[in-house]
Amino acid sequence: MVTNHQKNLATIIHLSTFSRFIFPFGNIIAPIVLWVVNKDKSDFIDTHGKQAINFQFSILLYALLIGIVCVPFFAFSVFSHLDILDFNAFDSININITEPSPLFYIGGSLGALAVIGFIIELILIVKASLKAKDGEDYHYPFTIEFIK
Repeated sequence: MVTNHQKNLATIIHLSTFSRFIFPFGNIIAPIVLWVVNKDKSDFIDTHGKQAINFQFSILLYALLIGIVCVPFFAFSVFSHLDILDFNAFDSININITEPSPLFYIGGSLGALAVIGFIIELILIVKASLKAKDGEDYHYPFTIEFIK
């Protein structure tokens, strides 16, 4: 039987991921602290804590991968018109983006994908919090199990 206190703790663990809007890496630090302090109190809290932490680490990994892929596309599309050999002063820089290259579209698409992923992440966190409040288990989709 899951008590109301355990449901509230599991809900707070999921909602603590929003602390990233207050301090950097709060979405990882806050759930870890809450989970470590309360994981021995019940299996319900332990399961929800692991899920929240694994999801945040997975999101961090996915964001890093998208960023690593996006940066070269933007860099090559913006700086492809610069003539490095004739770079004497800042007055000779001429960046023309009136006709974007296909690389710019690919990088922009990946950026749009990151924004859509962020919105889906927020929805999934709220959904997990509501499931925890109801005393149900929740497993985030596309989550890599770093903590088993």
